Amino acid sequence: MENFFTFILDHWILSFAFVFLTVLLLMDTFKRRLLGFKEVEPPEMVRRMNHEDTIVLDVREDQEYAEGHIVNALHIPLGVLEKRLDELQPHKDKGIIVYCRSGDRAARASATLRKQGFNNVFKLNGGILAWKAANLPVQK
Repeated sequence: MENFFTFILDHWILSFAFVFLTVLLLMDTFKRRLLGFKEVEPPEMVRRMNHEDTIVLDVREDQEYAEGHIVNALHIPLGVLEKRLDELQPHKDKGIIVYCRSGDRAARASATLRKQGFNNVFKLNGGILAWKAANLPVQK
């Protein structure tokens, strides 16, 4: 045990970095659990779209949506999502997969949906960029 403390004192920068990175990893894990939505990869999203009663929600801006979007995606930009929640009410008991360009806006939209009582919310990990990287179809 004495060697352990000696090591920590002699290598305090490494010890601090280890503790810091561990805390960051734990925060990320707990943050996802607290937000209440799960992330899905493109292949899992395709499976859910084809075999489950799931809708796809694009929360990007109008211009981004026009440049290319996932087929049959419902488009509601993040900035107006709370004002247009009534459009999603018929889908409240269905699965909703939310995506944006890379994931940040989709995470905020997913958290908003969870707060409004939508229980089956998923976020596409990596957004439309991951979708395109997996060579999946985009509609213009």
